[in-house]
Amino acid sequence: MKSKFFSRQKSNKRINCYQYIFYDIITIMKRKLFFIIPAAVIGAVILFAVLFILFLTIVEYRPKPVENIPFTSGTKMLLRGKPYSLMNWNIGYAGLGKDEDFFMDGGKKVRPDSKKYVEKYFDGIKKTIGSYTSDILFIQEIDLKSKRTWKMNQFEVIKNLTGKGSSFAYNYKCFYVPFPLPTIGKIESGVSTFTDFETTSAQRNSLPVPFKWPVRLANLKRCMLITRIPVYENGGDSGRELVLANFHLEAFDSGEGKIAQTKALKKFIDDEYAKGNYVIAGGDFNQRFPGSETFGLVWKDGWHPGQLDADMLDSGWQFVFDDSLPTCRSNARPYNDEDAAAHNWQYHVIDGFIISPNIEKLSINVIDKDFENSDHNPIYMTFELK
Repeated sequence: MKSKFFSRQKSNKRINCYQYIFYDIITIMKRKLFFIIPAAVIGAVILFAVLFILFLTIVEYRPKPVENIPFTSGTKMLLRGKPYSLMNWNIGYAGLGKDEDFFMDGGKKVRPDSKKYVEKYFDGIKKTIGSYTSDILFIQEIDLKSKRTWKMNQFEVIKNLTGKGSSFAYNYKCFYVPFPLPTIGKIESGVSTFTDFETTSAQRNSLPVPFKWPVRLANLKRCMLITRIPVYENGGDSGRELVLANFHLEAFDSGEGKIAQTKALKKFIDDEYAKGNYVIAGGDFNQRFPGSETFGLVWKDGWHPGQLDADMLDSGWQFVFDDSLPTCRSNARPYNDEDAAAHNWQYHVIDGFIISPNIEKLSINVIDKDFENSDHNPIYMTFELK
């Protein structure tokens, strides 16, 4: 008969054996978890990114080449041989006033620090618009329901402010823009035309998009907002139209986008003039005008505009701009009056018009607002239909 001592010894050996086995299992699991957990996290991130891109692909804004859009008409008759006025302004969605910089221009910010800044800039924009009487008003970068402007409907406010007929076309519509950090978020923004004149139609004409999938999903889909105004003479309809093209051409591309969009613009205005119409095309070209050399290169770094081809227009057509003052300032840092006074700032002249040969330019001026409420100054043109 075996003693209890030997029984206990045998039992202890079994326990030790189980302990070693258990220890080995735990060690193996720890080693595997060391790789499994990071792999699972990475996998989850990749899966989320794939699903998010898929979602953006499904809800991507896909405008047609030409779309009729809602508009309200003014009541004033447009007559030949009388002077009229047109004011143009890229208002920078009331988010690029004097205290702001912008990450795409070499700055740091995505949007103003608080809603009160947007409200302050927008109050200044409304005051300026209300201070200048114009028959036609072009606005670019006007927001409807964007995160960056706290979902302020700027179109409705300016529409009510002016009391003019109006239309709006999307330049940027995305459920969620996932870059940078903090993210831009939801965007609904575009261009608007306001006019006192009787209007027969408003259309959104798509411009070429230079970006490929997936970058295209959360990027701008630019357009021309086309407004048609009948021209009257001798108390009746002349059968001709004043065709207005309001646009904001590509900014942050490698150059091909601006060229393709400018070619599309050129074809459109030539076709309309060939029909016997009067044509004014204007807005933010994001390109320098031929012959404008007042504001050259000051900062090598940061954003710089393209260059319009001096030979792109046929005989009689005109680029209309004023380069006695800048129409745009760099957003690489907040605007500083001391640097500006010392001419140590990067300025551009990129806002203006193209007019057909049957239109006479009477005057063109930059309205100097010292970039207080936008990174652009408004411009003001008077003209007459020949």
